Amino acid sequence: MANARTSLWERYAVPALVDWGCGVRPVKRQRDKVVPLAQGRVLELGVGTGHNLACYDAERVAQVVAIDPSAPLLRRAARAAREAPVEVELVEASAEALPFDDASFDTVVVTYTLCSIPDAVGALREARRALRPGGVLRFVEHGLAPDPDVAAWQRRLDPVWSRTIGGGCHLDRDIPALLTAAGFEVDRFETIYLPGPRWLNFNYWGAAR
Repeated sequence: MANARTSLWERYAVPALVDWGCGVRPVKRQRDKVVPLAQGRVLELGVGTGHNLACYDAERVAQVVAIDPSAPLLRRAARAAREAPVEVELVEASAEALPFDDASFDTVVVTYTLCSIPDAVGALREARRALRPGGVLRFVEHGLAPDPDVAAWQRRLDPVWSRTIGGGCHLDRDIPALLTAAGFEVDRFETIYLPGPRWLNFNYWGAAR
């Protein structure tokens, strides 16, 4: 019975909570800082239910290819894809093993996704492979805070959070370090605490090449 309850929680409650959290107003404002800057042929990692799709600029973007490993989430994203201002192709795929040729995208967009990819560095290396020369990765993520007291709470809470409420989301990932480890050079980088618990809401956003 305990396993059944856990399975139901992970299958229904966690996706609903994550989807709600990804759609709150402060998070949407963060998306609006990053997603409209994408251009050309765009690869989006971890489309989820499609929160980003309405944010793309039709005058800058030729096509968005949006991936997610979850078929149920992609089904939910289909409506957002139909209503998007740009052409969207939804693909069931893992960010760690992209089914695309080298140098086939002008922009990679990743928002609130690196926290939950098991091999985040591997996924970023794949994104780098898929980018054309001169291409840009645009990101907005939450992660490890610079304040030692906040970071200590993130590390303390992460094992429980990631296995239960967060559904695989980690609180303490060092986003700049992940980008550097994958071979990217960050050329624009900003941070902020969003409203709410500081251990959950330290945000990074910017661009890397």
